[in-house]
Amino acid sequence: MLLDYIQSLGRQALSALQRLGRGNLFLLQTIPAMRGMLFRPGLLIRQMFSVGVQTLLIIVVAGLFVGMVIALQSYYALVDFGAEDSVSVMVVLSLFRELSPVVTALLFAGRAGSALTAEIGLMKATEQLSGMEMMAVNPIERVIAPRFLAGFISLPLLTAIFSAVGVVGAYLVAVELLGLDAGAFWSQAKAKVDLYHDLFNGMIKSAVFGFVVVWIAVFEGYDCVPTSDGLGRATTRTVVHSSLAVLGLDFVLTALMFGDD
Repeated sequence: MLLDYIQSLGRQALSALQRLGRGNLFLLQTIPAMRGMLFRPGLLIRQMFSVGVQTLLIIVVAGLFVGMVIALQSYYALVDFGAEDSVSVMVVLSLFRELSPVVTALLFAGRAGSALTAEIGLMKATEQLSGMEMMAVNPIERVIAPRFLAGFISLPLLTAIFSAVGVVGAYLVAVELLGLDAGAFWSQAKAKVDLYHDLFNGMIKSAVFGFVVVWIAVFEGYDCVPTSDGLGRATTRTVVHSSLAVLGLDFVLTALMFGDD
């Protein structure tokens, strides 16, 4: 039984390495194919609407409530020390540095990432991708590249919207509900938050997350077993692997960007 267990672990490790190799080769084929989007902007615009605009509602709602919750919790934590005017600083730093890129990426993976995997996997299961190859149409250029580029562009934009809506939600709670001074709210945020250091680094995070999440999503769809069961497993892997990758990369990027603060 021990030998069988060791053999099973070995097969799983080899299978994971094979998938990693296929994923890297897939990426090397996809990146050059994105140059064709310069001549087919219509494909890119349609996919940006699909993965970006249709994800906007959940981003706005989540950003509003996240900002409101952070403001409420920050006020209760700071009021005992007479530092309630610093609520805006805590909210803005939390959103710009961490919550906006991470929460947006997780929501994007759950909504747009799973949809990309399901769409591409269904095209593979119904042999649409094979049909394109028979007609001398490269499916990576026609199907994968526009979706990859659209997701990569959309996630930083959604992150910026999440941050803006989160700050508005915090203002509503801190000023309108809790009675803090509006001038102090904005002046503290302006004085203590470095837009270049804090906002720019958060946007870099979102760009990295977008690249990884979309890569996982389109690869899982393209590499899935062309059956209903295989498509379901691929969609689940997209959400799980994307979420874990976002959280792991967030730690690495935070250590690199803010380790000297």
